[in-house]
Amino acid sequence: MRNNKDTIKAWAMFDWSNSAYNLVITSTIFPAYYTIITTTEQNGDKVTFFGSEFTNTALSNYALSAAYLIMALILPVLSSIADFRGNKKVFMMVFTYIGSFACAGLFFFKLETLELGIICFTLAAIGYIGGAMFNNSYLPEIASVDQQDKVSAKGFAYGYVGSVLLQIICFVFVLKPELFGITDPSLPARLSFLLVGIWWISFSQIPFKKLPAGSPNYNKLSKIAVKSGFQELVKVWHQLKEMAILKRFLLGFFFYSMGVQTIMLVAAGFGEKILKLGTAKLISIILIIQLVAIFGALIMSYFAKKYGNIQVIIAVIVVWIGVCVGAYYIQNEGQFYAVAVIVGLVMGGIQSISRSTYSKFLPENTPDTASFFSFYDVTEKMAIVIGLFSFAYIEEFTGSMRNSAISLAGFFIIGLLILVSIFFIKTESSNSLAKD
Repeated sequence: MRNNKDTIKAWAMFDWSNSAYNLVITSTIFPAYYTIITTTEQNGDKVTFFGSEFTNTALSNYALSAAYLIMALILPVLSSIADFRGNKKVFMMVFTYIGSFACAGLFFFKLETLELGIICFTLAAIGYIGGAMFNNSYLPEIASVDQQDKVSAKGFAYGYVGSVLLQIICFVFVLKPELFGITDPSLPARLSFLLVGIWWISFSQIPFKKLPAGSPNYNKLSKIAVKSGFQELVKVWHQLKEMAILKRFLLGFFFYSMGVQTIMLVAAGFGEKILKLGTAKLISIILIIQLVAIFGALIMSYFAKKYGNIQVIIAVIVVWIGVCVGAYYIQNEGQFYAVAVIVGLVMGGIQSISRSTYSKFLPENTPDTASFFSFYDVTEKMAIVIGLFSFAYIEEFTGSMRNSAISLAGFFIIGLLILVSIFFIKTESSNSLAKD
């Protein structure tokens, strides 16, 4: 039954549970801890992973890139299987257990267990991506169309509160280890990773108990079901050939997403490696970004209604290009804070406006919007793969994360040019209609 309050609360609790991973592991404590322990007087920022030498931060970005690549390849198949057998909650549970146990496994991560740490880091990302995707797919089932925006926002709010709450708990361990009799400097961070795993798996039990299991149609799996996920993507690809503006927008989105998503994922590691900010300051900066992002999303939503989505995205991309240039020249903590505030302002808004713009460009009465949004999600994940990989490779090749940061401006410029072309096409089309 849709719009059931208890079911919606349970669904939102999944965001409460897994958002702790996104804040603690992806954005704050793990990047700082990883950079610190893998930077030594003897080897500098070089580490050996299964016999091969890498730049430390490049290795972690390669690992994250691999996680997104794996999920971009298998999620269409798994989604198809889940739809066919009606057991998506099983997949949601499997990915949650993989991610939470991997986070708990990071408790044992030290320099001498680098391989274990990177494997757990990769598995945690895979668990997060997969669990979030299957949880999102419940939205049309638990909420009617007129309630979906409200319910989605509730999930976001729960995720924000839950992640910040656990972040504060971890913050106490990191800043005041003496209160708990901790003398090992690595223990506060490693305890934080363990807490994320426990938090994630514990609060996930609420949606696991309350959410519907899915259709009882547990038929024998067929090759058709496995293939259909990719067949749907191919079908969308062929349909896009007849939708010139939508196809062009998706191409622009692909390029600027390489920059947006990469900056969001590497910001903490950049701050620690380039400026040696330390865990406490990085946590403060990320929390500032989170708070500013809320206001940024509201501001951009207002301007989108007043001036149009494409115009706003174009303006925001110009700001992102400025962020890349600014990151290259950053020299002190104050400058990093300033860039962080700007990132916060344009971070959430560009994601929400991009998705709504894509939706608006879909022709009316499109029969299968789910397939089009599946294509959109795969496009975004592949953009993350290329963005992270290029960032890591350029750092290794040139020896500086600054060069990686400035190189991201190239992706934004390509996306900008494509969107400008859409703006002119739409303007010419409007002028032609006016003349007629």
